[in-house]
Amino acid sequence: MEEVVHLRIKKEYAAELIEDLIRAQALEPVEDSDTDIPEWQKEAVRNTLRQVEQHPEQLQSWEVIKQKYQRP
Repeated sequence: MEEVVHLRIKKEYAAELIEDLIRAQALEPVEDSDTDIPEWQKEAVRNTLRQVEQHPEQLQSWEVIKQKYQRP
């Protein structure tokens, strides 16, 4: 199971432990560009925001949505 986690290393000994894990191939450094949001997802959000701006009357409150999908 792969999981990407961003860490802030606060102690020198922690940095050394992480380096040991990288050498043991238990961790793999990931470039920031590998975690970027794909352009197609950004464009989908932009389209949704444009629709909201053009038709705000179609929005529903969170309370209405919760009631609509609440389990009996």
